[in-house]
Amino acid sequence: MRPAFPARTPEGMVCFFDTNILVYAVDAGDPARQAQAIDCFARAVRDDSIALSTQVLQEFYSITTRKLRPPLSPREAAQQVDQLASFEVLGATAHSVRIAIGLAQEHQLAWWDALILEAALRANADVLYTEDGPHGRRFGNLTVTNPFACA
Repeated sequence: MRPAFPARTPEGMVCFFDTNILVYAVDAGDPARQAQAIDCFARAVRDDSIALSTQVLQEFYSITTRKLRPPLSPREAAQQVDQLASFEVLGATAHSVRIAIGLAQEHQLAWWDALILEAALRANADVLYTEDGPHGRRFGNLTVTNPFACA
């Protein structure tokens, strides 16, 4: 059984990463965003707790092996997924899908974005790092942050 979500330290936050930030971290085709994404993730590794979802891992593998130019090899992408899986990874349930449906309807969100938001909220995250959604928007204690808008 997976241990409970790590307790927050007084100085740390829980950071949830959307797929797009992680893809930029390995995308040699966009060196400026790659550097920003790596820096954002490295700061979170150093200072905070990181949460991801199975959706993020799935999308990461699919995008990095098919859409990057040049793409990662399946082996490279699988190794990256293995490294990401060392962080807290939340899976979806029928209940979480129903919650995401409600979020999509209430906030006029794209379906995949609503699933990410639901997982970030369930992780009790303080920040959702994503390129999608309005920078600075709050959902309770969660703040949507576009690390490229901050640079």
